[in-house]
Amino acid sequence: MDSMLAAIVEMAGKPAILKTIARPTPKAGEVLVRVKASGLNPLDLKIRAGLAAHAKQPLPAILGIDLTGVVEDLGDGVTEFSVGDEVYGMTGGVGGHQGSLAQYSAVDVRLIAQKPSSITMREAAALPLAAITAWEGLIDLAHVKAGEKLLVIGAGGVGQIVIQIGRAIGADVYAIDRSKGEFITDMGATSLAVETGILEHLEVHTAGHGFDVVYDTVGGEGLDTAFAAVARRGRVVSCLGWGTHALAPLSFKSASYAGVFTLVPLLTGEGRERHGEILREVASIVDDGKLRALVDGRTYGLDTLNDAFSLLESRANTGKVVVSL
Repeated sequence: MDSMLAAIVEMAGKPAILKTIARPTPKAGEVLVRVKASGLNPLDLKIRAGLAAHAKQPLPAILGIDLTGVVEDLGDGVTEFSVGDEVYGMTGGVGGHQGSLAQYSAVDVRLIAQKPSSITMREAAALPLAAITAWEGLIDLAHVKAGEKLLVIGAGGVGQIVIQIGRAIGADVYAIDRSKGEFITDMGATSLAVETGILEHLEVHTAGHGFDVVYDTVGGEGLDTAFAAVARRGRVVSCLGWGTHALAPLSFKSASYAGVFTLVPLLTGEGRERHGEILREVASIVDDGKLRALVDGRTYGLDTLNDAFSLLESRANTGKVVVSL
């Protein structure tokens, strides 16, 4: 058992190829995880296409950022986990680190946590990147509190979790997304019509004062809308804050802006403990029944990985695309 199957992208724009390669050995502070499921993210598509310089993942590479699995072996000094533990985390696929689209992965123990006990491996694999991104913006940066009015722009993978965490904290949650109104309502938030101007929404839902916290997950016009929608001394966070934007709307309101870049611990090694802490908090909320992962019902394995990538590319999926191993 010193080898494993892995899906390798050798060149930008090319399909992944299945290969038998050496199984990794955990170093000090690492555990060897037998991968059970890998959640795919839009960033995986960008890396595969050679369009994600910020991810610093040179090709050829094993992609896959999100992972769930079972601890198979312990590196020196590891006391936090035991062989047989079910874990999940955002563990690789960027910064030159092996990703989760392989049978085994050696991962830093600071990046993982015990999997939520109430959900499946596939469901847990849908959570790490999106949940950490949501938590860092909403809790660590915006410090949202119970009773505050929270607007979420975009109800995709990250937005869905922002909505649920906001609800779990006790915020009054609103969200706007052209195609996910029913999901927004199902999560207990108020769905705002895209066709209605943001100023009208402010009058109806905030008496013209604006939202205390706005979390933008789409960037571009979404971030400009966030600046217009935030209240005086409110807080805007965005996980896609790229581009050129006028900051005057924020300045006139004495409001603040913070960007969320969840890859930093993987790219730099700094702050990895925080990822593990967040995942433990998320697991608790999941097991309390206050957060659920939406997973597309179609199943894929390493041998059909390229089909899974195609589905994600088409945007026809109805939840997170997850590859089972």
